Amino acid sequence: MPMLNRLIIPPETRFEERNIVASGDIVVGSGTKLGFGLIGNRIIVGERCEINGDVIGEEVRLDAWADVKGVVTSKGDAYIGEFANIGGKLTVFGDLEIGRNVRIKEGFEAKGLITIQDPLPVIIFIFFYLLELLRLGRLEEAEKLLSEVEELKTPLIIPENAVVNLERLEVDADAEIMGSRVLGNLKCKNAVIESSEIFGSVRGKDILVDGSRVHGAIEGDNVYIINGSEVFGHIKASRVYMEEKCSVEGSILGKHGVWIKQMVEISRGELIGEEEEVKEVKEVESGEAEEDDGVGQREVQKDVSQPDAGA
Repeated sequence: MPMLNRLIIPPETRFEERNIVASGDIVVGSGTKLGFGLIGNRIIVGERCEINGDVIGEEVRLDAWADVKGVVTSKGDAYIGEFANIGGKLTVFGDLEIGRNVRIKEGFEAKGLITIQDPLPVIIFIFFYLLELLRLGRLEEAEKLLSEVEELKTPLIIPENAVVNLERLEVDADAEIMGSRVLGNLKCKNAVIESSEIFGSVRGKDILVDGSRVHGAIEGDNVYIINGSEVFGHIKASRVYMEEKCSVEGSILGKHGVWIKQMVEISRGELIGEEEEVKEVKEVESGEAEEDDGVGQREVQKDVSQPDAGA
């Protein structure tokens, strides 16, 4: 099942001026405020979310009290929870299951069957359905349900109570961004940014920038810059680990040290999903790996406080 407690921006996700466009499915946690519309495959929006734009997908599910300022278009089935609000028109090319007290400003059109009832929130629905299958001993069907949930197509996942707009991308969780173009200043717990371009600053605890470009400052506890990454701003952290082929346009400030090495190895799992107080940073020289496990044992190879340090 996808990690709903983490911001995951999968490959080929684009942040445009008005919309977030995903190549796969989209899951938005409860209480999230989006300054964008959503365009994707299956779109699941949690309770009390605010979306300042359109929602367009192959299948759309809005949970109770969701508020969409624009139109909602589903090329397949749609599920609209009670007390949801749609500021534009609702168009459904499949079946429509809709709760009571739903407000649709510009009316709705459904090509298939219309059922008026209160759809369960999607996560609760899956949970109860799975429990019932297990109670009846229908293990094969339970396994099939789990496999279908796991087969969400490279889902874009925004955790609950997030704030996402042109200026802010703020979550109280870890963030993983892969092969995408993202707008806004990212603020999170730990971050892994891989093969992506960020138009904004990045702030968190432990931050890994891998083969990416960041058009802004990076501030954190431990910052790792590897695989030819470019930072068009300053870096401020307790410790900075950077490979020689990377570049930083602004200043680099490491309170407890700055290490510039030929190669820095850091596991993504050490940053997100695993809590470890000490992270190992390895330097590869002459075919031998040297393990750095303490500040006093690390060697500063280049003083980046000087003008010739590439800052």
